[in-house]
Amino acid sequence: MLFVCYPKCSTCKKAQAWLDAHSLSYQVRDIKTQNPTQEELRLWHQKSGLPLKRFFNTSGQQYRALELKDKLPTLTEEEQFSLLATDGMLVKRPLLVTEDRVLVGFKEAEWAAALL
Repeated sequence: MLFVCYPKCSTCKKAQAWLDAHSLSYQVRDIKTQNPTQEELRLWHQKSGLPLKRFFNTSGQQYRALELKDKLPTLTEEEQFSLLATDGMLVKRPLLVTEDRVLVGFKEAEWAAALL
């Protein structure tokens, strides 16, 4: 599994502690230094089954600075993927990428249902 996170994020820390507590093995990737590519984001979006909007970190400073709340509905899917690939801080985290699914954000019950 690939655990994509921002090390300073408290939710990411909780998710990582949860993975460790359940003895699940994973590789860590810092979203700020290794931003997901458009290709990765497309694949992860497809595997997640979620609307693309869920991949945006709507509580982040960058999201607010770019006024994406108002702009996002007018952007094409292509433009949204391009935007997400430009800055890891725009991407909702943590992301947990397994062979057959992608979990976006940390909800303990959701992760337990998917992984245990």
